[in-house]
Amino acid sequence: MPENFDYNSTRNKLILSEYGRNVQNMVKYIVALPTKEERNRYAQVVIDLMGFLNPHLRDVADFKHKLWDHLHIISDFQIDVDSPYPKPSPDAIHLKPEPLKYPHQRIKYKHYGKTIELMIEKAKSIDDPERKRHMVQAVANFMKMAYVQWNKDSVTDEMILSDLYNLSGGQLKLEENVNLNRVEYRPAPHTNNNQNNRGRTNNNQNNRGRTNNNNNPRNNNNQNRNRNTGGAKKY
Repeated sequence: MPENFDYNSTRNKLILSEYGRNVQNMVKYIVALPTKEERNRYAQVVIDLMGFLNPHLRDVADFKHKLWDHLHIISDFQIDVDSPYPKPSPDAIHLKPEPLKYPHQRIKYKHYGKTIELMIEKAKSIDDPERKRHMVQAVANFMKMAYVQWNKDSVTDEMILSDLYNLSGGQLKLEENVNLNRVEYRPAPHTNNNQNNRGRTNNNQNNRGRTNNNNNPRNNNNQNRNRNTGGAKKY
C-alpha cells in the first residue's frame, strides 16, 4: 500500500459519524491548543458548525446542550473549555441498558393469544351490567376472528362461547341466542399471482399482434401469390 495515500481503513474511527471527519479533526486540533481562551473561541465556532450540519437538532429541546455534549464525546472527554453546561460523564454516556426479561407466561389457548386473557380479566372487573355485556360480546367477537385466522375454517358461536366460559373461570357468558359477527378467512394476496397475470397479459398482447399481422393486406397478397405459383422457390 503506498504511503502517500490516506485510506479510511487507516484512519481513526469516527466517534459521531453524523458530523464527519472534518469536525472530528477540528475538535482534535482544539484539544491541542495551549490556552483556554483559544480553545473557547474555536469551540464556539465548531458548535455553530455542528448545528449547521445537523439542522434537525433544532427541533430537539435544548439542542445547544446536546451539541456541547456531542463536542465532549467527539473529544473523548479530553477537551478543556468553559462550557455553559455541565460536562457529561463517560459512564452516563456509555451506560448499558438492563437486559429485557423474556416473558414466561403460560397461554391456555395459544390461538387466542395473551391479549384475550387480559381482555377477559378486564371484563370481569366491570361492575355495570350493561357495559359488561357489551365488553363480553366484543371479546367473543375478537375470539372468533382470532380462531378463524388460526384455523382458516368456520367455527360455531357455541364453541366460542364455551371457550370464553372456560377462560373466564365460569364468570363470563352470553345468552345462547346471541349471534356473533360473521368472519371469513381472507388469504393475503401473493405477488407471484400478480406477476403471472402480467405474463398472461403480455402473451395476450403478443397474440393480438400476430393476429394483426395476419390481417395485414400485404401478408394476404403474398399468400395468394404463393398459391398461384404453386409455392415454387427461386434459387
